[in-house]
Amino acid sequence: MNGYQSLHTTLVGPAGINIEIQLRTIEMNLVAESGVAAHWLYKADNPEGTEGERLSAQWVQSMLDIQQETRDAAEFWDHIKIDLFPDSVYVFTPKGKILSMPRGATAVDFAYAIHTDVGQHAVSATINGEPAPLRSELQNGDVVGIETASMSGPNPAWLTFVQTGRARSKIRNYLKQLEDDQSRELGVKMLRQSLRAEGIGQLPDEIKHEEVWAKLLRFAGNKTINELYSDLGLGKRIASIIAKKLTTLLAEEGLRPDMMLITSARFAGQTDETIGQGVLTLDGTEGASVLYAQCCQPIPGDRIVGYLGRGDGLAVHTVECPAGRRLLQRDSERFLPVEWSDEPTRPFESKLLVSVDNGKGVLARVAAALTSAEADITHVDMGNDHNQVELRFTVAVRNRRHLADVLRAVKRTPSVLRAHRHKVRG
Repeated sequence: MNGYQSLHTTLVGPAGINIEIQLRTIEMNLVAESGVAAHWLYKADNPEGTEGERLSAQWVQSMLDIQQETRDAAEFWDHIKIDLFPDSVYVFTPKGKILSMPRGATAVDFAYAIHTDVGQHAVSATINGEPAPLRSELQNGDVVGIETASMSGPNPAWLTFVQTGRARSKIRNYLKQLEDDQSRELGVKMLRQSLRAEGIGQLPDEIKHEEVWAKLLRFAGNKTINELYSDLGLGKRIASIIAKKLTTLLAEEGLRPDMMLITSARFAGQTDETIGQGVLTLDGTEGASVLYAQCCQPIPGDRIVGYLGRGDGLAVHTVECPAGRRLLQRDSERFLPVEWSDEPTRPFESKLLVSVDNGKGVLARVAAALTSAEADITHVDMGNDHNQVELRFTVAVRNRRHLADVLRAVKRTPSVLRAHRHKVRG
């Protein structure tokens, strides 16, 4: 990747002594000894273009691409330091094209080396005709195939094993863009619901009300509407304040609030303090912009509140969570009312404490009870207390009713003394 070229082979001589041979042209040797800049030095005496110069230009261009995507010196160095070393393996595409990869490169690195779109949508790999994990390390002579799916995207776990700067840069850039998209979606949702509480049924058209949006952006200090949405989703702006300002600007244009919408918000059970904020409905699809707090691990059916952290998105706590209450006392203006959707789209984690009589097979029986109640176990550990054992499970459940069914199933298990949902105290 850095332009290094050489033909390497090893001969086995008399008495089993290995003799390494490296064959290079004068120009190739200049690159090996002096680096990529040697191409331009060599061109001063030899004006004819070479394959080596083309490869070097490609490598330098890839460095510029990575620099534009990172904008951070430390991260840039982290991306390119592997590519600067000439220790490579040579692998083939199924059509016979050869690619040079740094030693330790994986199938994901190979996918990104073919094309960014191949890497972004890679779902599986074959190596020498056999299925292989995407994290598989490539060896000299491997024939590598990549299967893609248009709906898939990079997995954050890929960052733990990719070796090339190009792959690492593209993955990080994709994940950052995904986080930005999720923040914007949440911001739109929050502003729309806050506007409904102000009597405005929908967001004003960006073209028809261009001047209104321009004034709102000046008020909020944002350059674009998408940036404003993103800031709302990240908690850098308060949706209720933006909604009130937008309502005022629309009133100046002759668009008055619908009193029926405001009245319906009151009948929905909102207090005077929360009128004007709107109730945000959560169903589990909000992505990284909404964090379900680990201190209380809310599940559908719990009474919940939302804390709009400064730049951290929305943190959801149960109403009785001590950590949430402390935030409410210190930063009450950043709380907004939230509620569960009638049909959450995924299960949520909850902690269980199960005390049992110590004995053979007791853990297996409790785990079987959890499985029979359709609760997925995501974590388990245990602590001894003389003849009793305390099992600590993290399970994924649909809602409070499902959790109650799970606890009943566990309590009916032989050797179980107590079982309850664990919540942080203090």
